[in-house]
Amino acid sequence: MPDDLINSYKTGPDENGRFGDFGGRFVSETLMPLILRLEAEYEKAKTDQSFWDEMDDLWTHYVGRPSPLYHAERLSEHLGGAKIYMKRDELNHTGAHKINNVLGQIILARRMGKTRIIAETGAGQHGVATATVCAKFGLKCVVYMGAHDVERQKPNVFRMRLLGAEVVPVTSGRGTLKDAMNDALRDWVTNVRDTFYCIGTVAGPHPYPAMVRDFQAIIGKEVRWQLAEQEGEGRLPDTVVAAIGGGSNAMGLFFPFLDDPEVKIIGVEAGGKGVNEKMEHCASLTGGRPGVLHGNRTYLLQDDDGQILEGFSISAGLDYPGIGPEHAWLHDIGRAEYVSITDKEALGAFQLSCALEGIIPALEPSHALAHVMKIAPDLPKDHIIVMNMCGRGDKDIFAVAQHLGFDMA
Repeated sequence: MPDDLINSYKTGPDENGRFGDFGGRFVSETLMPLILRLEAEYEKAKTDQSFWDEMDDLWTHYVGRPSPLYHAERLSEHLGGAKIYMKRDELNHTGAHKINNVLGQIILARRMGKTRIIAETGAGQHGVATATVCAKFGLKCVVYMGAHDVERQKPNVFRMRLLGAEVVPVTSGRGTLKDAMNDALRDWVTNVRDTFYCIGTVAGPHPYPAMVRDFQAIIGKEVRWQLAEQEGEGRLPDTVVAAIGGGSNAMGLFFPFLDDPEVKIIGVEAGGKGVNEKMEHCASLTGGRPGVLHGNRTYLLQDDDGQILEGFSISAGLDYPGIGPEHAWLHDIGRAEYVSITDKEALGAFQLSCALEGIIPALEPSHALAHVMKIAPDLPKDHIIVMNMCGRGDKDIFAVAQHLGFDMA
């Protein structure tokens, strides 16, 4: 597994953690020794078969991998064009793709002798996954979550607390994912001796973007053999589609196909109320420009003075004013296409998935599904689209009910 996971794509990052002009390590001197030690520990783990054996065992017997690759027959028939498959990572233990990465990082943390795990979370799925794995291994867990997200993701807040985590509401800024990550980084600087920062997406200082990508690449690797089983040996998707906030579920799906030029890659950002000058969206590739945030250089929503803007999305997990540096690079070199979907379009896809497939999606993959709904009707019936259904929607039902005008009292 290590060779297949890590060496299938050799053009990034370089030895400085750069994907072209993006990525790198922009951290305080206090954190640099921790970052370098983490990089060294991960480099050792990549070639340690016992590390991957432990990961494989937990992915199989704890997470429930492989997740199914599901032919959405009724949705495909309804749209009248391409054949649509859903990679159903919402069926993982904890209800999303996040646990794929959390397992890897916390195994590394234990190898490094760390006893306290901190994390940031937006929609709460990374927080739940972190709290879950910490409970399994008996580690202290502290999760930073924007106060605004605490209110709109109450089911996940309750889950984290049930699992023994301390949930710290962050009131600075707009109280969303960016602000939670700011406070988590401050905690890490203060508690360097016993604390490991488990980042939930393909952002942050090197080695996090590549390391998180490598753990999530299990998604795309499974798609390769699962589709071949269902459609015939050697058959690859014609198009792969995934939603993007920071972008870990998307990189997990995209990475194993980057060296297959016949596979079209589409990332879907949160268009909020529409990509406009008011920045009522979180589409940093569509409406942003390069800058530095949270330890790496990437595309960001920012004003003319370089101040980070808040952005907006119905989806807490996509409500981030930046994107992972590898996505920024793939955008600039043209290997992947990035588009945006509005809140209204995502809500429409949410409802259609429920009605036609009996699958209640999270608001995050609803954005990806909404774009699939746009492109599928104009594609031939033998064109295969694989979208990542990266999270389940039980966490979002109250927010969706409010937006659709239902009384949940």
